[in-house]
Amino acid sequence: MKVQIINKSHHQLPQYATSQSAGVDLRANLNEPITLAPLQRALIPTGLFISLSAGYEAQVRPRSGLAIKKGITVLNSPGTIDADYRGEICIILVNLSNEPFVINDGERVAQMVIARHEQAEWMEVETLDETERGAGGFGHSGKD
Repeated sequence: MKVQIINKSHHQLPQYATSQSAGVDLRANLNEPITLAPLQRALIPTGLFISLSAGYEAQVRPRSGLAIKKGITVLNSPGTIDADYRGEICIILVNLSNEPFVINDGERVAQMVIARHEQAEWMEVETLDETERGAGGFGHSGKD
């Protein structure tokens, strides 16, 4: 699919790392480094603006390497960029580690996946159909 993009950053357009990658890495577009103290959060600009077709969203997700190695994650994961949003893509990062983390310009801070979605048409009813699971949730199926 084709996605219109404006790149006001000083970095190349997002790229898929492999032919079967689901997401592209998003890079910080900074004038100076940002230090995230433990448990601190910050809004990280990318310099990217996109236009998606109706029925699609962009999902902003953490990078697994930053999460496991440094404790850095996307706070509202996955963040949703709606098809009608035209502002800059920014990433809400949080430092869940015990150490300060420095974000440098050009650093890959998140990944973005384009996904199809549908809007629900709500049909109010008095009862729902029965299933084997029913209302069970939050560990109802045990440990095995």
